[in-house]
Amino acid sequence: MARQASKSSLLFSGSDWDFKTLSRTYDAIEAIAVEELHLDTYPVQMEIISSQQMLDAYSSVGMPLMYRHWSFGKHFLHQDLLYRKGGRGLAYELVINSNPCIVYLMEENTMALQALVTAHAALGHNHFFKNNQLFKQWTDAGAILSYLDFAKGYIVRCEERHGLAAVEAVLDSAHALMAQGVFRYHRPPKLSSVRQREGLRERL
Repeated sequence: MARQASKSSLLFSGSDWDFKTLSRTYDAIEAIAVEELHLDTYPVQMEIISSQQMLDAYSSVGMPLMYRHWSFGKHFLHQDLLYRKGGRGLAYELVINSNPCIVYLMEENTMALQALVTAHAALGHNHFFKNNQLFKQWTDAGAILSYLDFAKGYIVRCEERHGLAAVEAVLDSAHALMAQGVFRYHRPPKLSSVRQREGLRERL
């Protein structure tokens, strides 16, 4: 009798999942995150995606809305080739620093993995996004999705006004500079070897 009671209290059993099980499991994980760990998170929007959709997200730096550019197709073909040849695996999830916090879960995940990445991404990353001081200073989670929508429409209007070739030339230049970010956070200077030895002596 006790064994039957313990079985019925399980959130799930087996590797298969459905949306009802996902919802029940999310509610249980959220209760622990909020009531026991006191996490402070954005509302969560969870979406189930296929491996092809995950590869597509990789190619457009994970953003749910993106303007058109030839490099995204190139990156998709490269990532797809690596995946099919076994040269790389795919993430179990992808999470975006937005409000609501968008979490993509792979449909190929087992239910145990869905629970793990729900706790990790939908609540762990989410709490970090909302409370990290640098994110608070330099990003606005509530404006990200609307800005992406604006940017996508703006590029389309520029293409109509100035022509595809002119817009592509500007985007090519922007993409070439994309990895050269502005370093806004100045870390303390590295300690000299003399100061490191002094610190070690003090600790000893």
